[in-house]
Amino acid sequence: MITPAHRLQSVQEYYFSRKLKEVQALVAQGHPVINMGIGSPDLPPHPSVQQALVEALALPKAHEYQSYQGIPELRAGMRRFYETQFNLAPDVPVDFLPLMGSKEGILHIAMAFLNPGDQVMLPNPGYPTYASVTELVEAEAVYYDLQPEQDWVPDFAALEALDLSKVKMIFIGYPHMPTGAPGSLQLLQQWVDFARKHQLLLVNDNPYSFVLHHNPISIFNCQGA
Repeated sequence: MITPAHRLQSVQEYYFSRKLKEVQALVAQGHPVINMGIGSPDLPPHPSVQQALVEALALPKAHEYQSYQGIPELRAGMRRFYETQFNLAPDVPVDFLPLMGSKEGILHIAMAFLNPGDQVMLPNPGYPTYASVTELVEAEAVYYDLQPEQDWVPDFAALEALDLSKVKMIFIGYPHMPTGAPGSLQLLQQWVDFARKHQLLLVNDNPYSFVLHHNPISIFNCQGA
């Protein structure tokens, strides 16, 4: 049998896959489990959205390979969304690339920037995919702790005391998963300043902009981001 690549020795079953199996086993035993693990939408798309999808299937080019970067209309719509929802100035140099999901983006950006032995700063607690991808690309995880008594924000003095000589990338994400800490523009600015000071790539995973936030914020609202 052909031997798999040695990097696969560090790959384990995805965290939520294991948890869902545990939930299914408990349900099978008759336990009244309320699954709060993955926030799948509990309402169907609006009828107008469903109709638009049906009509799109009939378009002459619907059966062809899709654009590598997304059609211009989609990318322009993404920019308009950021301008209107995050008050992002039209001249801010931001580009957009549609993804199948956050896991794809996390993997691709890690593959694009990390070499074996590079270090990556990851939140603890944090989204399990950060650690999985770090192992897959043979980089090294350096965890920074988030404590409830500090409202789940990092101790920047402690971060400054770390040996950052091998660190290349930082993963952050607010509103935070799994704690739900909303974060703030001031916190994001601290991260931007820290990353610029130490010449680190700052990756802000931001799928929950409109959850727990009355005024959604983007890292692109920060000076120097």
